[in-house]
Amino acid sequence: MTRASDMSQNVVFVAPFPSEATMRFVRAVAALDDVKLLGVVHTPPPEHERHLYSDLVRVTEPMSLRDVLDGVEVLRQRHGQPHRIIGILEMLQVNLAHARARFGVAGTSVATAELFREKARMKDALRAAGLPVARHALVGSEAEAFAFATEVGFPLILKPPAGMGARATFRVSAPSELTRVLSGLGVSPVAPVLAEQMLRGSEHSFETITVGGVPQAWSVANYQPGCLEVLETPWIQWACVLPREVDAPSCQRAREMGFAAIAALGLEDGMTHMEWFEQADGRLAIGEIAARPPGAQLLHMTGVVHDIDIYRAWARAVVHGVLDAPWRRKYAAGCVYVRGMGSGRVAAVTGVRETHEAVGQWLVEAKLPTLGAAKNDSYEGDGYVLVRHESTAKVQAMIKTIVETLKIHYAREG
Repeated sequence: MTRASDMSQNVVFVAPFPSEATMRFVRAVAALDDVKLLGVVHTPPPEHERHLYSDLVRVTEPMSLRDVLDGVEVLRQRHGQPHRIIGILEMLQVNLAHARARFGVAGTSVATAELFREKARMKDALRAAGLPVARHALVGSEAEAFAFATEVGFPLILKPPAGMGARATFRVSAPSELTRVLSGLGVSPVAPVLAEQMLRGSEHSFETITVGGVPQAWSVANYQPGCLEVLETPWIQWACVLPREVDAPSCQRAREMGFAAIAALGLEDGMTHMEWFEQADGRLAIGEIAARPPGAQLLHMTGVVHDIDIYRAWARAVVHGVLDAPWRRKYAAGCVYVRGMGSGRVAAVTGVRETHEAVGQWLVEAKLPTLGAAKNDSYEGDGYVLVRHESTAKVQAMIKTIVETLKIHYAREG
């Protein structure tokens, strides 16, 4: 393996699996001039990218605190004190904070990581800071769940206390549904779920890079429609649009709300991803906020609209505590997450040529579904098409064209 200079700072990146999304961050950190990149992994990267790491430790349970601590300790013995211990996966953030505390490394503390990760505590902290969030309760029994439903009414949302990305999230519209979902989730005092008042309105996200406890750059995205609606409605394709214009009153209020949320939760250096709602009466409310980069191509789009290397910007923030700035919003961008009706395996993709003829001039990146692959039931679908243009209206028109033209067809097995 290629090894960095002995004068370099040791940066331990806990990157369990070498997905393309993860490797974009790994490449960015490896490209920093003064970094010796050390990895804690379950699966090593492909041979042609192993040179990005000066050393690797393989572990069998990368999401466990014990394996994270053991992996960092092995690298510490081989290379000396770590300068930073980093990672991008939400389910790792608390363990990374524990590792920093164990080895005396600067970065997000355990208390802050736990506040961001444990959604009930997060919402309590945000409400205590005077910020608008959905009413919620951590319920460990059917009686507690029905008491909360009586208080806020139906529909309501049930989700894991430390969930992410709308996974295992349920909209419950009636008492009989509540009983059924609670039973299916196996709710108990030792395995509670988070019950939330359902927020109605348009759904958006708000991203920041924060340095020294102060957000230094920010961005807004619009979900079309909200993630839960996509999961519940098979014929809807999800799209995400980053408008070029962010001077609307709602965007500025979201900015104030997001900055206040970061202050309330105590983040020092890093990236945040906040989901928020604009309700029918114009009021804003926070869904939740995470101390990590956003997924679903949203981070890539943030770089695209500002015409910057967003992965390097993240790496500089978490490794050096600085922001490469200033940012100027030069473009709008949009991404369609393609999926089709039905179930089974991907049998055909039609409309590819027509879609390329219509939007190819402004295409940034695309990933078409793999023939034979099982349908992905998440809102991210089986592939995506990402476009950019100076005009937000043009991006919206391209989103409509992609949705209407590119079609995924499935075939049932057997």
